[in-house]
Amino acid sequence: MNNKHPAFGFSTRAIHHGYDPKDHHGALVPPIYLSATFAFPTAEYGAACFAGEASGHFYTRISNPTLALLESRMAALENGEAAVAFSSGMGAIAATFWTLLRPGDEVIVSQTLYGCTFALLHGIGEFGIKVRHVDLTDLAALQTALGPATRMIYCETPANPTLRLVDIAAVARLAHQQPNVTVVVDNTYCTPYLQRPLELGADVVVHSATKYLSGHGDITAGIAVSSHAIAQRIRLEGLKDLTGAVMSPQDAALLMRGLKTLALRMDRHCSNAQAVAEALQAHPAVQWVTYPGLASFPQYELAARQMKRSGGMIAFELKGGIDTGRRFMNALKLFTRAVSLGDAESLAQHPASMTHSTYTPEERAQHGISEGLVRLSVGLEDVADLLADVQQALGKCARAVARPTLLAAHAVK
Repeated sequence: MNNKHPAFGFSTRAIHHGYDPKDHHGALVPPIYLSATFAFPTAEYGAACFAGEASGHFYTRISNPTLALLESRMAALENGEAAVAFSSGMGAIAATFWTLLRPGDEVIVSQTLYGCTFALLHGIGEFGIKVRHVDLTDLAALQTALGPATRMIYCETPANPTLRLVDIAAVARLAHQQPNVTVVVDNTYCTPYLQRPLELGADVVVHSATKYLSGHGDITAGIAVSSHAIAQRIRLEGLKDLTGAVMSPQDAALLMRGLKTLALRMDRHCSNAQAVAEALQAHPAVQWVTYPGLASFPQYELAARQMKRSGGMIAFELKGGIDTGRRFMNALKLFTRAVSLGDAESLAQHPASMTHSTYTPEERAQHGISEGLVRLSVGLEDVADLLADVQQALGKCARAVARPTLLAAHAVK
């Protein structure tokens, strides 16, 4: 199957796009090209490759046949023209920023971002790039913020860790009324199976492919998808010269293996997370829970319109705040206490002290990340086992919270 078959469904493209076994000695699984460099048939051909006048592989930091197949497949899944693979999600994000932004430019970013993205953005501010946080759910505020120096709008939707959504289509329409504004969306939480930002008007999509796209927790990887022109700039500037954050061919092969089951896995993640979110919402020890599949979710209608399903991530806070949250995490037996997300294993972490510790406490409060927030990445285990684990951990928290109240009541008597 090659790029001439765009009518195939999502999973068919994830498994077959861009590869025909008959071109590779009948090998059903695409070969891994481990070579760092590639031979030229003539000196003239090599010069033409370096000049961009001929297509071909000449050094794996720029391109490699295994990476090229992965990139073609990811572009097909996101409905983009081209993709660039990186050694990590932060590599993809950093290369995109360094390629598209220059001193004197302004980038508008949403209020809540992954901690390392937040740190990167405030780092590039030292190089003469202005970073402005804006509530992108408020289109009037965005309209006011847009100015002649604005060159990029960057957001995560759903945001890490609060799950706040951005209306991609509305933001893109507003942004593209201005000249030279690029809309970049981090689609890690959704994957192209649940949401395709380019179809909604975004210009660039980035992923930490370490997460759901891989799905097995055994690689770090990143992807950027865009038009041919932008992707080529990111490849030749952000990847080749500015970061060198090249993905290995072995990791590309593992990532393509993960893509084959992406749709199946995402459906299971979503179903399991919905059940866990409903159980949390119903429990008296829980102060609040946010999950796009709950009718109580403030942006429930936007989630239903923009996302195919509600994803595998949950954020919540227990009564008693951070102390109770830690007690809950320590009581979990099946959920693993670990950062990252999108693995087959269910994971639990505390953003304020872990993934978002790059924020100061004041910044976390300003950007909606409460000190007691717990983030769950709901995995692929049997849902009954996940619910039993959550319920037993919540039970221990409820007893601990009730004990001081009972002691206080006894003292009053």
